Amino acid sequence: MKIKQLPTAGLIVVENNKLLLTFSKNKKAWYLPGGKIDEGETSKEALICEIKEELNIVLDPNNLNYCFHITAMAYGENNLLMEQDCFCTILNQKITPSSEIEAYHYFSREEYLEEEIQVEGVITAFKLLELYKKSEQICSDFLYYFLISIYLSAKGPVISFSS
Repeated sequence: MKIKQLPTAGLIVVENNKLLLTFSKNKKAWYLPGGKIDEGETSKEALICEIKEELNIVLDPNNLNYCFHITAMAYGENNLLMEQDCFCTILNQKITPSSEIEAYHYFSREEYLEEEIQVEGVITAFKLLELYKKSEQICSDFLYYFLISIYLSAKGPVISFSS
C-alpha cells in the first residue's frame, strides 16, 4: 500500500528547557501545537490559523522563526507520513485551549518518555532540540577558545585606540 504524505506545521515553544505540547481529545496523545496545511496555504499561514483555533493565540508572523522539518509516521494512522515544518516563537499571551484540545503542558524529554502514548514526531522534535542545544554550546566554546588564542598570540593589545 502506498504511503501518503500529510503536510503540517508545528509550533515550538520552549520555557525552562521544556517543550510546549497539547493533548488532543481526538487522538488521546500529546502533540506539538499546530496542524494540517491546506491547499494554497504556506506552512506559516497554516500554523497561525491552527494556533488561533487550538490555543486562542494570535501569532505574529514576524516573530515565527523556522526551526526544522520533521518527517515521521502519523500517530494512529496507517500509511500516512507527516511532513511537518516547525517554527519557534516566544509566547507572551495566555493560552486558552479550544474544545479540540483537552490540555497543554510543558514537558522535558524525560517527562514525555514517561507518558503512556508517545508520538514519533514529538520524540524527533526533542532530539532535534537537543542537537541544537549541543551545537550552540560547541559554537560558544569554539568562539571562546578562538578569541583566547587570538589574544594570547597577539603581540600587543588586541584592540588599540589612537588619538
